Amino acid sequence: MAGLRAPRLPGRHLALALVAGAGQAVQEEWRASPTWRWAAARPRPDGFGIQARDFRPVDPEAGRAIMAGAFVLAGQTLAVGIRGDPWDRPSPSRPFAEALHRFEWLPSLIATGPDGAAEALRLTLEWRRLFGRWNAFAWSPAVMARRVFNLACAGPALAARASDAETARIAADLARQARDLLAAGGAEDAVERCVCAAVAGAALRGPPGRKLLDKALARLPRALAATVGADGGHATRRPDLALELLFDLQTLDEAMVQRGMAAPEGVQRAIDRLAGAVRFFTLADGSLATFHGGGARTAPYVAAARAQDEAGDRPLPSQLGGYERLDAPGLQMVADVAAPPAGVWSRSASAHPLAVQVLAGGRRLIDAGAGRLIRDGATMDVGERGVGEVLAGHVAKSLGPRLVDSDIFVEAQRHEAAGALWLDLAHQGWMPRHGLVHQRRLYLDTEAGELRGEDRLTPTARAQGPDGRHFVPYALRFPLHPGVQAMVSQDKRSVLLRLPGPGAGWILRNDVLDFSLETLTPGPGLLLVLRGQRRADSGARVRWKLAPARQGVDGPKAQA
Repeated sequence: MAGLRAPRLPGRHLALALVAGAGQAVQEEWRASPTWRWAAARPRPDGFGIQARDFRPVDPEAGRAIMAGAFVLAGQTLAVGIRGDPWDRPSPSRPFAEALHRFEWLPSLIATGPDGAAEALRLTLEWRRLFGRWNAFAWSPAVMARRVFNLACAGPALAARASDAETARIAADLARQARDLLAAGGAEDAVERCVCAAVAGAALRGPPGRKLLDKALARLPRALAATVGADGGHATRRPDLALELLFDLQTLDEAMVQRGMAAPEGVQRAIDRLAGAVRFFTLADGSLATFHGGGARTAPYVAAARAQDEAGDRPLPSQLGGYERLDAPGLQMVADVAAPPAGVWSRSASAHPLAVQVLAGGRRLIDAGAGRLIRDGATMDVGERGVGEVLAGHVAKSLGPRLVDSDIFVEAQRHEAAGALWLDLAHQGWMPRHGLVHQRRLYLDTEAGELRGEDRLTPTARAQGPDGRHFVPYALRFPLHPGVQAMVSQDKRSVLLRLPGPGAGWILRNDVLDFSLETLTPGPGLLLVLRGQRRADSGARVRWKLAPARQGVDGPKAQA
């Protein structure tokens, strides 16, 4: 039957991990060898020719903190003292160490002025002394790509404070790392590696820089085709990665203009498509929709990319990248209406079919999910086992924490009428185990500013039999955005949701008997859970409505 998952082979992930692990080991051994290090270091560039521009906003305060002796990266702080060395001591976490070796601190430090540039030069030369030959962590593709990009953009500022010999060493190191990028990694990071290497080639002066640029550009079209969809959606289905790639391509395009060259047509086309995707995913608060492990980014950060968009106020599409967007005065909703990404693209993906994100009054009210499994998402869960699993252990060391067994068949229909927009959605993820189809109708009353939902578990022929007579528990979940307060009403049929700041709040009503508030895991915030159980052969139905609270009417009935 259409939509059923194909039989799985036992040990398939282990076999794939063994092959991938062996390939990674061979690749890493070759890249660490003296022969490759010698070849990647030649020919040597003649220094820096242009000032590549990163369009991302820079926070000079972070640079001033470094000047005062504290590195603040990945939400953590490492105190090293004034002119201290972060390279000779343990990092507080792996994310901190990755940000440190990616040189994420470099733009902010240079933004503080000449003294900051001098300190950046010192830190760069010290990193070179300790890690410049080879280090498996520091030279891993995901870490090295961002370091190459940041060094390429900061090169002239460093050179202005460096001696001729120091400038030559930094330029040579940048060329070697960029060449190494083109010999490392896999399909999931190919586009980032190519773009970062191309930016480095554009920034370096002389024939070596031009040769590096040409080599990276030759590989870029294939990587872009695999990563950016025809509508601008990223293969990971993460809006924030579409934004980051847009920033990188804008830098490459501008760097090539400085060199008197035109970016390839494929780069221009990708920029246009990604810009359209960023417009689609930018919500009423100026930040991005958050799905599949992506971050919202700040409104100024998103605006910096959109400032380069020449499309103006072109009308938004209603669907893009497997998402549907519904807008009304006071309410905004984005729904995930496609299967999660698969394979190498699923390392941060979530099994949240038909999940929704809701903004009320331009502020985030309901998030799509707080974790990666279906029990963490703003959707319906059935039984004890969910849809999809996350690889762990030794297999994940080679393949990454991929989402597997989540190839869910999803259907979506959009309808529009005077004063109303609605979606009819369905997925068959519960067919193999329970013989049930999850159907979800989302109805946005654009005049009343209300969102009405109906979630059904519809039995199929598979559920019509002796096995269909047992009771199946189900749960409908709404992860609340951090900071949203919730109070359950006396009749246990509604909850008052209050956003930070003034306002009467919003009422979520429902028709289930078991309704509870729980703490979100992981992360801060609350989780609304609507539970029930029905026989598999009879299915289930839950109706709910989100509407503005009436000041002085709904509020007083609520109790903590």
